[in-house]
Amino acid sequence: MTLWNGVLPFYPQPRHVAGFNVPLLIVILVFLALAASFLLILPGIRGHSRWFWLVRVLLSLFIGAEIVAVHFSAEWSVGRVSTNTSYKAFSVARVRAHVGLHVGLEGINITLTGNPVQQLNETIDYNEQFIWRVGENYAEAYAEALEKGLPDPVLYLAEKFTPSSPCGVYRQYRLAGHYASATLWVAFCFWLLSNALLSMPVPLYGGLALLTTGAFALFSVFSFASISSVPLCQLRLGSSELTTHYGAAFWITLATGILCLLLGVAVVSLQYARPSALRTFLDGSVKDCDSQEKRSSPLILNNPLHKQFGALDLTMSTNL
Repeated sequence: MTLWNGVLPFYPQPRHVAGFNVPLLIVILVFLALAASFLLILPGIRGHSRWFWLVRVLLSLFIGAEIVAVHFSAEWSVGRVSTNTSYKAFSVARVRAHVGLHVGLEGINITLTGNPVQQLNETIDYNEQFIWRVGENYAEAYAEALEKGLPDPVLYLAEKFTPSSPCGVYRQYRLAGHYASATLWVAFCFWLLSNALLSMPVPLYGGLALLTTGAFALFSVFSFASISSVPLCQLRLGSSELTTHYGAAFWITLATGILCLLLGVAVVSLQYARPSALRTFLDGSVKDCDSQEKRSSPLILNNPLHKQFGALDLTMSTNL
């Protein structure tokens, strides 16, 4: 057996996990660390303000984590099928396997898992990633996959997304992914701005920033959904056909955009209708003001002997 690029052929490179990768894991761990740090200091917040801050901070961290994490997810459009298909080129051998297609903003993941995994004296368990983001060449990645001799189902699906494919979906998916990614980064910037403004005595502008965050999150969803108007080529694997549908990342981003819009509308409405209730939710200021009023109320001390000695009434007033 000859070497290819310094390693043995037939799957020499590390495998990529479809739908879950290292950047996504890093994003999740960073936001979990922030949430854990806040929970550690939460007992130091007194009174009912503790629960206001708990809801506010955890909800904000969820929105920020979701906006960043979906960039690295391959679950925007997914498809899966079980079929009996050919395994290698120039061979009549067929295998029973589960084939999966996972489309993200930066590329696709193709999975091939045997049923059972051990067939033809081989372990059939592949996860292949093909990237089209800026700085990556999808056509070169596909050419390398051909040289490495990957299984037929993987090459067949990867070929449908090449720039030279008659399907013509490469340009649409690539542009939709770029626009969706760009609008999500803008949404992330406005999320940071909304957190800063809501921590200042300008909740109206914080609500407007939340509205803008939700709007750009929905723009990203609409950008990716625009490819639905482009008919995807028929994907036949053996006797079965693979069809795709919107995945978890798409629906979570849609829900997050709607959530930001609702929160922004609530903040703006409360600012005009009930500003005191808004301040209560933001920092528990009503309870703090009540406590401050109790602390600043005057304490009256009357002299009980003023009647006995006919002295003037002595009144001492002090602020505690």
